[in-house]
Amino acid sequence: MSLQTNLLGRLRNTDLPKSHALSPVFETVVNSIHALEERGNLTTTGQIILKIKRLEQRQFEEAGLSSTEITGFSVEDNGIGFNNKNMQSFQTLDSDHKIDKGCRGVGRLLWLKAFGHIKINSVFEEDQNSLKSRTIGFDAKNGVRLLQENNSDNTELKTFVELQEFDKKYREAAPKTIDSIARALLEHCLWYFVRPEGVPTIKVKDANEVIDLNDLYNAYMHESAYSESIKIKNFDFDLIHIKFRASSSKKHGLSLCAASRLVKEESISGKIPGLHGKLSDENGEFIYNCYVSSSYLDDRVRPERTSFNLSEDFNIDDIFSGSEINLKELRHQILERSKLYLADFLHENLQAAINRIDQFVSEKAPRYRPIISHICENDLAIDPNISDKDLEIHLHKHLAEVERNMLEQGHQIMANFDNDFDDYEEKLNQYLKIAEDLKKSDLANYVSHRRVIIDLLEKSIQRTETGKYAREDLIHGLIMPMRKDSNDVLMDKYNLWLVDERLAFHNYLASDKTLNAMPITGANSTKEPDICALNVCDNPILVSEKPSLPLASITVIEIKRPMRNDAKPGEEKDPIEQSLGYLNKIRKGQVTTANGRPIPNSEDIPGYCYVICDLTQTMVDRCEFHNLTITSDHMGYFGYHKNYKAYIEVISFDKLVNAAKERNRAFFDKLGLPTN
Repeated sequence: MSLQTNLLGRLRNTDLPKSHALSPVFETVVNSIHALEERGNLTTTGQIILKIKRLEQRQFEEAGLSSTEITGFSVEDNGIGFNNKNMQSFQTLDSDHKIDKGCRGVGRLLWLKAFGHIKINSVFEEDQNSLKSRTIGFDAKNGVRLLQENNSDNTELKTFVELQEFDKKYREAAPKTIDSIARALLEHCLWYFVRPEGVPTIKVKDANEVIDLNDLYNAYMHESAYSESIKIKNFDFDLIHIKFRASSSKKHGLSLCAASRLVKEESISGKIPGLHGKLSDENGEFIYNCYVSSSYLDDRVRPERTSFNLSEDFNIDDIFSGSEINLKELRHQILERSKLYLADFLHENLQAAINRIDQFVSEKAPRYRPIISHICENDLAIDPNISDKDLEIHLHKHLAEVERNMLEQGHQIMANFDNDFDDYEEKLNQYLKIAEDLKKSDLANYVSHRRVIIDLLEKSIQRTETGKYAREDLIHGLIMPMRKDSNDVLMDKYNLWLVDERLAFHNYLASDKTLNAMPITGANSTKEPDICALNVCDNPILVSEKPSLPLASITVIEIKRPMRNDAKPGEEKDPIEQSLGYLNKIRKGQVTTANGRPIPNSEDIPGYCYVICDLTQTMVDRCEFHNLTITSDHMGYFGYHKNYKAYIEVISFDKLVNAAKERNRAFFDKLGLPTN
């Protein structure tokens, strides 16, 4: 009993992605190549013409369209034509008529996925003495219809396939220009151009414009293709290594073919160390592509020829079959051959990658220098044009990997300790070497962070293009985030070392908080010092039966806007009086640590007051009024206030920047960092 075929049902189950919108057109061209092969005139008189059909000027203007829309295509060839044998095959879905060429008898379904109607006019040879012509219609509703058949007066074999009523979904996704369509057709049929049997004349026409694919191929190719065969699990795979001229729009790619057609194409940029951007040899720049064909791929291509029935990675079925090849394994084996083929051309890119990393690490991220030797060479073969952001992310990922491996190695050393001391010592030394490099990386990161902060501070105190200076809150934020305390902010987020290195060590730090909000004091004042720090420590040197009293200091920092020139007597306008006032209010409160532990003799706690400002005339007047001494470089004032038991230092912004640079210059020079 024969089974009936539901054409509409088959169409619903046939997949054609929008990215393959022109596949039905290109398959028509491939069918024409087969027709020429069957007739035997492939490279002698064989000719194929692909015409692009568009709306006329008047039609698209009436439709309100901005340019000529593609409505369909026609393919003309002088191959064997729709003789009785080919006609019978065309009327049979899943025909095995040309199965030896990889044809599965379903290509015509792709026509109906993208086009509403197909019309075929074919002149073929019925016998040696006469020619016949057939006109065939094909659509989803009526299937294949023989519209006309009679004797032909033509003297040449000709077949015209018209693909009409281009579906909007595919029309919008398809290339629009004759150049892009011709290039896509060449890539789809490239195997025919590089194979020994040769290729017929193939032309693409768009109104009066014509592109000969043989000319395009010659312009496209950098040099002759190189072919080789490899074995993967006892299956033969043919590889064609091709260099395209760099003027082409292609990227380095891997193209998997089946039945002499391009099926799956993917970018391989970055998948081979150094394969980034354009490569070059003595003939100029080129883009690399590898075309792969095999009977293994022919047997596993899906009917629509848009993908393969292959798993991406290893699965349980591979254990039992023992001969299945997944895409990951296939890709790996092919790329190893590509790597060998390109070895001489990748050297320049690899050197450029090394130079890019070296420059970035030297100038912007020295923290990564100690761990570079622990990163795999392939992982250092980055794109030389990578952005600083992406390079930072790339290196940080490997830094985390080095740290993870170090921790894992440390646990293994301790867990597997045995009597083989020499082996243990060797592993331990390896572990300590990695740990040492990571600590160097942390130190480099800390020092480079300081350089950035100094540069930002120097920039923020300069006058802007509008003639104004930065507000004090911008500078404040560089030194310490506002409205925070040391319970809210990580240590590496504040930069009190800009003022005094000793301020890097403290028990409690508050920024821009009212006195009554600080746990270090019981004062009920709502005054807000810019920055207040409390330092508590036990004396570690003196040893006595009696517990040594804790020592403490209170530091108050006031920051003013650059070039501010309105200092006046009184706590509201004099920043020196302001900071002394804060200090006094803290001493009068019941001072405790952040953990609530009492600090005895609070009124005698040493005080340090820092005022960060520019030495404008009014500020100089206030410094002289408080009997402060000018520094030798004339960039600040200092002194001791006996009544407040406080050391006072007024630091100009320029002195703050210069002093921070000088204190850190040795570290910057050691890491090769510029100071601005």
